Amino acid sequence: MFWANLIHLSYNMWEDRDEPSLEGLEYGTARWYRPYLTFDEDLWRRLTERMAEVGFNMIVVDLGDGIRYESHPEIAVENAWSTAKLGEELARLRDLGLEPIPKLNFATSHDAWLGEYSRCVSTPIYYRVCSELIEEVVGLFDAPRLFHLGMDEETAEHQRFYSLAVMRQHELWWHDFTYLCDQVRKAGVRPWVWSDHIWRHREDYLREVPSDVLQSNWYYGTSFTGNEPAVEAYTVLDESGYEQIPTASNHSSPDNFRLTVEYCDRVVSSDRLLGYLQTPWRPTTNEYTLRHERAIDQVAEVIRTRTS
Repeated sequence: MFWANLIHLSYNMWEDRDEPSLEGLEYGTARWYRPYLTFDEDLWRRLTERMAEVGFNMIVVDLGDGIRYESHPEIAVENAWSTAKLGEELARLRDLGLEPIPKLNFATSHDAWLGEYSRCVSTPIYYRVCSELIEEVVGLFDAPRLFHLGMDEETAEHQRFYSLAVMRQHELWWHDFTYLCDQVRKAGVRPWVWSDHIWRHREDYLREVPSDVLQSNWYYGTSFTGNEPAVEAYTVLDESGYEQIPTASNHSSPDNFRLTVEYCDRVVSSDRLLGYLQTPWRPTTNEYTLRHERAIDQVAEVIRTRTS
């Protein structure tokens, strides 16, 4: 059973603008694009040490433009980590007992980190850059068992504050989804994605997504009843044979992680339930220390309850 937490190295996953917007204000300016790394290393170390102490065994690292990739150094923001620095930190995480998993979100709603390439979506240069980044990251992580590709919220509504909104749909969305998964498989790694595309395109999703793609459906509310598509998806995915790591967050409620575990323990088959993922959805910076600490404590309480 994986007990995982998502931690952001880069937070340039949302707006492609460096000025205020209504959406950005919801996060205290967190979603604005920054040409420099918004990351506090001391907090990162404290959080990862705490995770290891309370029973986490996996960490998903959202890399974005926080690494000076050898294949594409032009993507890196100011003060981005070198690949050597990343290697040192991955070794430290493994020493703590935390399995590091890479994440690069290629959804057009969350790809500001790609810089100029975010404006080249579905072109030959885009496919080449994506392939080269995936190959390099797999090597940097020493062939991890999983690679998270994101692929969530690719809608016009989710980009309403962007300078340039780009949305793939119909056969093009599926073509690029398949291409990215194939690049991960080619490197000998299993693809992992957010599952919310199934909320809006259930029949297509069940037809087009192979069973080897690990699913992380997510729902951050507290009412696990009714006909909410995000809640129904847990059962639909299970009945369709997909393995899952359900995802919770303290973004909206401090009770969501516990409630997600209680619900999914009931509706997801034990042989297809690989673990749970917590997602604080805030930068790894000191102003959000309390939110990160509480996210960890919420998982720790569930782990204690299950093992007592």
